[in-house]
Amino acid sequence: MTELEPGDGLKDPLSPKGLMTTDLEIARAAKMEPIEAVAWKLGISAHELTPMGNGVAKVSWQALKDRFSKPQGSLVLVTSVNPTPFGEGKTVTTIGLTQALCRIGQSATCVIREPSMGPVFGIKGGAAGGGHAQVLPMEDINLHLTGDLHAVTSAHNLLSALIDNHIKHGNDCKLDPTRISWPRVIDMNDRALRSITIGMGGPANGQVREDRFDITAASEVMAILVLATDYADLRKRLGAIVVGTSTEGHPVKASDIGGAGAMALLLRQAFLPNITQTLEGDPAFIHGGPFANIAHGNSSIIADRIALASADLMVTEAGFGSDMGAEKFMHIKAATSGKAPDCVVMNVTVRSMKLHGGAFGDRGGIRPDKATLEAENVEATSLGAKTNLDRHIRNMASFGVPVVVSINRFTSDTDAEVAAISQAAHESGASSVCITEVHARGGEGGKELAEAVVKAVQNHVAAGRPFVPLFTPETDVLAKAEAIATRLYKADGLELTPKAKRELERIRSWGYGHLPVCMAKTQYSFSHDASLLGAPTGFTVPVREFRLNAGAGFVVAVLGNMMTMPGLPKRPAALDMDMDEDGNLLGVFG
Repeated sequence: MTELEPGDGLKDPLSPKGLMTTDLEIARAAKMEPIEAVAWKLGISAHELTPMGNGVAKVSWQALKDRFSKPQGSLVLVTSVNPTPFGEGKTVTTIGLTQALCRIGQSATCVIREPSMGPVFGIKGGAAGGGHAQVLPMEDINLHLTGDLHAVTSAHNLLSALIDNHIKHGNDCKLDPTRISWPRVIDMNDRALRSITIGMGGPANGQVREDRFDITAASEVMAILVLATDYADLRKRLGAIVVGTSTEGHPVKASDIGGAGAMALLLRQAFLPNITQTLEGDPAFIHGGPFANIAHGNSSIIADRIALASADLMVTEAGFGSDMGAEKFMHIKAATSGKAPDCVVMNVTVRSMKLHGGAFGDRGGIRPDKATLEAENVEATSLGAKTNLDRHIRNMASFGVPVVVSINRFTSDTDAEVAAISQAAHESGASSVCITEVHARGGEGGKELAEAVVKAVQNHVAAGRPFVPLFTPETDVLAKAEAIATRLYKADGLELTPKAKRELERIRSWGYGHLPVCMAKTQYSFSHDASLLGAPTGFTVPVREFRLNAGAGFVVAVLGNMMTMPGLPKRPAALDMDMDEDGNLLGVFG
């Protein structure tokens, strides 16, 4: 058993009530160790920490610098099949695997991303794991943590304000108000802000022009925060941001406007990784929060560096399916950090394979009733595994990295369904296939997976197999996008809109034509269309626009109807949240 529906009430010896309770109740019942004691497990002393509340601390810059030259441990990347409305438990697997590695005597820690307020109050409701595979303090992590995302919001919008102020007071850079590419951001789902008009009310309020809001997770400043390797790199990247085009056709940068220094100042504390702990007292880092469908979807390089220098095994996750966050880890993050994975863990569920096998209709994003969801369907499970899971495994293995499949088992999963996934995974080339029960049993429920991961890492390191990306850094940005679309998505090719063609030509003319490409598309399918389940073929990927993120060091290709400002669902999670007179949260995070 790995995840519970409300009211399942299964026996749980770790619960004070003798029953498996909600995630929030489990978190509240846990007794946290002092954060200084947790950090010391990684050799980080108390004087190298800046306390940021109960059970949370920032690792000091000096502590980071002192460890940059230390031997690096092995990196384990947790990814998943294409997400479904049921939740696949990728963060649960990441945290639970870390706990399990520590239980079998390994020196291990994890690095995960910080939750965004948009999903927390929209659909997702939280991103700190669940059951007995959580990071603590769960409530604080899901509600602002140390304010890093707000610092990103402030730094981004400072530049936005400076741009309009620059135009009003003489516009020395000759910035064309009709060709400003720098938006504004907010850490909330708000579709009404996708396209706006600013400067209304007369000349005193600036020049009237069109603008837009993105969610903070899609901000280039967020990407810079998580890709920067040190403070100097952070400051350099902020200055390299291209905010728009001059009337003469040249790129105008943040350094031209004069805002990069103040932006770096706002990010000074946010740049430092946060250290917390798992439910079992193991150290865990939480830092950065880009989404993998509209950004590059991975936690920070700086947090990875301290984790890899402090433990033999570091477990991290890439957002959404392997066609999203894991692909971007391979081609964007690894290219910047110089550290490729030593093992990929592919998270999968029976429910997700049923969906991709057609058990719930021919469209993703629709949740069937409980009886339909839990009814045994070996045929659909097998078909989903032989199509969707197969492509994910083969794609990841093509990078020269061993793939361990983790079946995150639910109570309703039958032995025949689990066996169908296991057989298909082995046929697709997985080095091991394990059943994972960390949600219900914590680290104890992940020992089989932990042992398989250790074996895969040791074999990979001993064999010295090279990391094999799809292309070289010098490859043209369009050729990179085509390689991802044809070789990983299995599309027939790309189709560029006239707007995308103009933007691509401008990017090339400015000298950015060889940057990595960040594909922004739906997470629910290998294609740009959420309704194409399984392992679709025979489609062409439409590129709506290209956005230059020169400071982050990549070009965003916006595919299909992908939006960089999400909207709230019909009934947002926020409507069920409240607080009592003692400050206790109600209706939050399960």
